[in-house]
Amino acid sequence: MPEELQMKFKDDTKGKTIVLKLGGSVITNKKKLMVPKLKVINRLAKEIADANIEQLIVVHGGGGFGHPWAKQYKIKEGYKYPSQVEWFTRIHQAMLELNKLVVDALIRNNIAAFSVSPSSCIITKAGRIQVFYDSAIVRLLEIGFVPVLFGDAVVDNELGFTILSGDQLVTALSAKFNASRVIFGVDVDGLFTADPKTSKRAQLIRNITLPELKALIQSIEQAKATDVTGGMFGKIFELMVAIDVPIKTIIVNATKEGNIYKALREERVIGTVIEKE
Repeated sequence: MPEELQMKFKDDTKGKTIVLKLGGSVITNKKKLMVPKLKVINRLAKEIADANIEQLIVVHGGGGFGHPWAKQYKIKEGYKYPSQVEWFTRIHQAMLELNKLVVDALIRNNIAAFSVSPSSCIITKAGRIQVFYDSAIVRLLEIGFVPVLFGDAVVDNELGFTILSGDQLVTALSAKFNASRVIFGVDVDGLFTADPKTSKRAQLIRNITLPELKALIQSIEQAKATDVTGGMFGKIFELMVAIDVPIKTIIVNATKEGNIYKALREERVIGTVIEKE
């Protein structure tokens, strides 16, 4: 191995990594099939570059690239009939296209971004991650790359195949790498008491602890209104799992210029901060 490459290796990646999730609704038009928001992607790439984070993992959602087909052909529920196979592969290819747009934007901003396909290193069981071969990601971080993963169509030991959400992926990565922080870039200002897009009475929750978050989820379940937070129920469920270890989690509005930069740099920013206690 060349000496100059050896010198780039870091002794330890644990406890230093930041995991950043870019929501599919931020980087794509969810109402249209496979329409990316290129200006937003380029802006976010510049903000990430300007923040100059030493160890970063980026995960992005699928939005209009993955969800429409996944929902129509019930891919998340697993293999039921032969015609699903074509759409399983189409979803994966669509996500690769979106991933390339994100990675290309990061590279244009002088970030050593490297695409990592979850379907190549993860196997689920009943929709939950069962096996995660993370050695390549460890090595990429050691060398100084920024791994870029995404919600993907993956094989499943019980269902045949399924959809692995970006949120579950963030949870797994933050736990495996003992992340110092997790940042969720979404299309609202954070976690609200109700859906801010439909309710004028919705109030932003600026700070919340794990016990308070669990209580909020229970109240949502009791009310049988899983979408009361604007489609955030699945996200906060994953957060509840991730936050069982002392990882500071921040939810910010990535559609607003500068918010991702501020969150990465730990500057003051409007959003929701979730901590263990």
